[in-house]
This record gives sequence, C-alpha cells and structure tokens, in this order.
Amino acid sequence: MRRSTSLVVMLLVVLSLVLTQCALPGQPGGAKKHKVAAIFPGVITDADYNTLGYLALEAVNKDLGLEIGYSEKVAVPDVERVMREYVDQGYTIIWTHGGQFFSQTAKMAQEYPDVSFVAEFDAPAENPPANLWVMDRNLHQPFFLLGVIAARVTQTGKVGYIGGLTLPFSYAEVHAAEQGIQYTGRNVELKPVWVGDFNDPTKARELADAMIADGVDVIMGSLNLGMLGVFEAVKAAPHKVYVMAKYSDKSDFAPDNYITSAMYDYTKPFKDIVQNILDGKPGGYYPMSFETGHTVLLPLRNVPPEVEQEVKKLLDDLKAGKMEVVKDTTPIK
Repeated sequence: MRRSTSLVVMLLVVLSLVLTQCALPGQPGGAKKHKVAAIFPGVITDADYNTLGYLALEAVNKDLGLEIGYSEKVAVPDVERVMREYVDQGYTIIWTHGGQFFSQTAKMAQEYPDVSFVAEFDAPAENPPANLWVMDRNLHQPFFLLGVIAARVTQTGKVGYIGGLTLPFSYAEVHAAEQGIQYTGRNVELKPVWVGDFNDPTKARELADAMIADGVDVIMGSLNLGMLGVFEAVKAAPHKVYVMAKYSDKSDFAPDNYITSAMYDYTKPFKDIVQNILDGKPGGYYPMSFETGHTVLLPLRNVPPEVEQEVKKLLDDLKAGKMEVVKDTTPIK
C-alpha cells in the first residue's frame, strides 16, 4: 500500500512539472502550444510594407513568447500551398500580410477550422469563418492629412496622386485626400493616376514627369518600389515639386522635396489579435485606425510651421474621434 501511494505521488509531481514546462505566455496551463507564421508578398528588408509586417511578427515572438516562422516573396497563386505547408508543420496561427491574399485565406480557414487565420481586407467581411480574423487596414485615413498638406503647400493649385493598382483601398485614399483638400476650402485640383504596378519605378517616373509637365507641384505616392521613380522625377523637375509617400521615412531619397509619409503600425493590431486567439477567441474583426497607430510622419519637412501645427491639431482630433475620415471606395474613372 505504501509503495502504491508513493508511486502515485511521484507520478503527480512529474505530471505537474511537465504541465509547467509546457505552459507559454498567454496560454494558461499550456493548453495549446501555438506557433505563428506570416506570409509576405515581398522581402522583409524593403523598409516598406513588408518590413512593417515583419516587425509585428517579431513583436509576437518577443512579447508573447511564441515560436514564429515566415515566407517572403509569395505570389498569389502560391499562397494556398504555403499556408498548407505551415498547417502541416503544426502552425496554429497564420497571417497573410496583404489584401491580395484575402479570398485564399478565408478559404483555408474553412478548410482548417482548428487553425486561426489572420487576413487583411479593406472592409468587414461577409459571413467570415469563425476562425478568421479580419484586419481592416483603413489605409485611406492618413490620406486626409496628406490632402490637407497638399492643399496648403501647392502654389499651382494642382496636386497629384500616383497609385499602383485600381483597388478599393486606393480609391478610398483618393477620396480621403479630396476630403482633406475640401477641408481647407482652397480651390485645388487633384489628379489621380495608376501605374498598374506597385513596384515599377520606370512607369511611375513617366507618369510623374507627365504630371509635373501639366503643372502639378505636389505628388502623393501610394507605391512600394515605384516611389523611386517618383523621387527621381521630382528632383529633376523644372519647378519645385513636393512629394509625400507611404509606410516609412523616405526623406533620404529627395531631402529637398520630401514632406512626410502616411504611416501604419501593424505591431499593435497583430499583437492584439494574437492575444485574443490565445485567450480563446479564434476569429473576429479588427479595424486599424488612428487609435491603433495610423498617423503621418512628424516633424513635417519643407513646409511652413503653421502647416505642421494644423496637422498636429487635426491628428489629435482624429485620434480623439472628434473628426471622421469618410471611407469611400467609389471607383474613379
């Protein structure tokens, strides 16, 4: 009898130690060991959209203690295969960083109900699977402030927008910039054009040159590598042309022409979503906003002090919910 009692006690101690060692931050009792994978459309060293995603993934590893993995330069036709590979390797949370992957990610969520998927979209999804988190990027919001800046800075009354593809989020950016221009009350014309590619500097340069020849003196760019062509165009312009970009500080490319960038923080949203999953909520809706990190890069460059003061005040009002940037995805012809 004594031997049996001692054996039971020893087994309970060993089991307790095993459970303790299996526990991970955010996972009480080690109920489920989560592994997080991210899939990027480009390289994580682009100092742009993909870098922002990688920083968010790293934060999940550092702050939540979760094992991570990632794949770079994944094309749309390949994303399902890559997601399946991560599922086969035991990953329980899979994030596709890019709106172009949304439909495939939603499909995979239906196929693998025990895995949580995180997909980016530009609106709430209709009837999403219970294990799908929809990260609504709201990329248009900072473009309201870019529109205000452009209207205050332009001398010709002509400003331009150069986008990559004619997608709903891009239309929303243009309409948000128009809202910003209207806010100032100035008579300013906004001319939008699309390259057909986010990463074609040559074509972007051609479109920027044409804009400049037409009198445009402020250009807003919604591009990735294509911005390099825009910067070359403004530096070579016969008259002073200012430029605003997206995702990161790009002042080094044209120090005398650059004003600011629309900025987005993916770290807080992604960490919030992962923590929700750890807490037992496998899917949901998460709108990104000024409250979660949308902003413009400050201080502004190459503008009068009063313009920066106005932008700071507007940014405070937007964060406080005193103002709203309308989300209008109406196509532009």
